[in-house]
Amino acid sequence: MPLPFTSRKLAAAVALASAALVSAQAAATGFQVREQSAKSLANAFSNAAAGAEDVSFMAHNPAAIGNIDGNQVAGGVAYIDATFELQDAEASSANGLVDYDRGGSREGGESAVVPSFAAKTQLNDQWDLGLAIYSPYGLATKYDEDWIGRYHAVETELKTIDFQPTLNYRATERLNLAVGLRAQYADATLSNAIDFGSAAALQGSPLATPGQNDVIGELTGDDWGYGYTLGALFQATERTRFGVSYRSEIDLTLEGDLDVSGTDPVSDSAVENGAVSDMGGKADLTTPANLNLGVYHQLTDRLALMANAEWTEWSSFDELVVEFEDGSNSPTTENWDDTWAFSVGANYALTHQWTLRAGLGIDETPVPDAQHRTPRVPDADRRWASLGATYQPTENLGITAGYLRIFGDDVDMDQDGNKPENASRGNLSGEYEVEADVFALSVDYRF
Repeated sequence: MPLPFTSRKLAAAVALASAALVSAQAAATGFQVREQSAKSLANAFSNAAAGAEDVSFMAHNPAAIGNIDGNQVAGGVAYIDATFELQDAEASSANGLVDYDRGGSREGGESAVVPSFAAKTQLNDQWDLGLAIYSPYGLATKYDEDWIGRYHAVETELKTIDFQPTLNYRATERLNLAVGLRAQYADATLSNAIDFGSAAALQGSPLATPGQNDVIGELTGDDWGYGYTLGALFQATERTRFGVSYRSEIDLTLEGDLDVSGTDPVSDSAVENGAVSDMGGKADLTTPANLNLGVYHQLTDRLALMANAEWTEWSSFDELVVEFEDGSNSPTTENWDDTWAFSVGANYALTHQWTLRAGLGIDETPVPDAQHRTPRVPDADRRWASLGATYQPTENLGITAGYLRIFGDDVDMDQDGNKPENASRGNLSGEYEVEADVFALSVDYRF
């Protein structure tokens, strides 16, 4: 005689399928967001540490505000249009007996708008005070609820916002030293399907069909975390300056709820009758530390050259464990690697009012192999190509537009249903194509 299919058992099954709270966004590897400055984006972030051209660079290097006399405000917005598409996909139950392909698009990219704001005031000859509000991490991916990889991921969204008050000390005429405090708010939403048809059929339900009667589980959570940032800017000569900055990791506990819903009469009935129920859950997440090193050189009166190297401590993201109020938990092994990103760029002063910008860059993926690549994180090594321009209608007002094209490598994904953490999700394999277009616009005003 089959055992009754209890609410707790199915909620736990949904929880097991909802293990990861983060995913990739195409503008940077991992789930990093660099689009805090249109000027920096237009130079492929090659001026992040040493550019210090306006107050928006405070998000990359807090000491940037020491390179700006007086008071300034800047605001900007970036539009990210990302594409993640799984080619040659195959999916089945862990034992391989049930084919999970029900059609549906295999493209999961989403567009996103990323705003930013920064302001500073010069207190006296030695001290500057600033405030930056920006998003350092984030993502948005969404697949059809009936797509082939639905048991691994449907929707994933992570939003963060940092409030960064900053104090800069003008140690000498050439050296600026800065420290900033970071208050970070994070809000996450993810959903995926659970094969209720297989689970109910095993319990003897005559109406259930494996792979056909899905339940959608959506997990949400949010939290505040705190960290710091340090920076230095050194004007080595009249034409050359060096920059270095460090941003600490921030520990978060995303706490919220798991909500469930049906997709057909059988699963709808299970939800209505309480066989499937909502429950609370939480997960620890660390947004990683990173380090920027850069040089900016004014080669001629018109031409400036720049280069930047950025290290990100993605190895802090080695495992994600979701804990539920019934005492169950769901681990996902990540084993991400630390990464480097390198970029070079140039500015050319076409006239007193117009500056042209361009840059190239490469960005390593933290995902170590196909077994650790998921539909939530279809990450790959990327190459950047950017261009843009700044228009200076007055001495105090600047308007910048930038465009960045992301070229991602085609990469394999191989999720094995025999892995314990994939027992309820099944097998999923294929090749991901990753690419993105990013547009940015910003305005800065000095007074």
